[in-house]
Amino acid sequence: MVTYEQRRQEIEQYFDRTAADTWAKLTSDAPVGRIRQTVREGRDTMRAQLLDWLPEDLSGKRVLDAGCGTGAFSVEASRRGADVVAVDLSPTLVALAQERVGNTAMRGSIDFQVGDMAHLDLGTFDHIVAMDSLIHYESEDGLRTLAAMAETVNSSIVFTFAPKTPLLTAMHSVGQWFPRGNRSPAIAPMAVSQLQRAVASQPEFAQWQMARDFRVSRGFYISHAMELTRR
Repeated sequence: MVTYEQRRQEIEQYFDRTAADTWAKLTSDAPVGRIRQTVREGRDTMRAQLLDWLPEDLSGKRVLDAGCGTGAFSVEASRRGADVVAVDLSPTLVALAQERVGNTAMRGSIDFQVGDMAHLDLGTFDHIVAMDSLIHYESEDGLRTLAAMAETVNSSIVFTFAPKTPLLTAMHSVGQWFPRGNRSPAIAPMAVSQLQRAVASQPEFAQWQMARDFRVSRGFYISHAMELTRR
């Protein structure tokens, strides 16, 4: 089994070097191919849903955007008044996010940082958002990361994971046919029932409960969102 550290290095290598230009284009308004367009549309739908789970007015609230990428979620949260800490493993993506923010009008603020979302000492937050940042880690590592987040947040954690579906398994197999340099880090699917059992039984989540969930399946983008709230 791939360790957390090994997978983290793969993710950093991929987003910081191999696919930096591709990711920059995908998260912009630039034309993309049919397959990548489905990914863009799927991510836009998921981002809108996660935002909908947060309060409309985030004035005075601290929000962690764990795995912020090019910063689209951070910008929307700060427009609602949140003080956002936006963290990503990739210095290249963080630099692009800072460039894109520029002089964007925001009621809150964004503090961009390069680092590992599971190993940061940034104080406490009102909400933590982890959109598509846990999907590459094995289920045990993903749950440990969620447990670490739970210690630092007062209200809710909203996150996405790769659900175990036949279609996602088939798409992952097709991806292995590409030359290694063109592959993204492996996706580690997790069953919804497995996650529900973990939250219900593990002591790290004793003060938490499952709330809403939502799935997006748009072409080559398949992701499942869940919300954890304090009891």
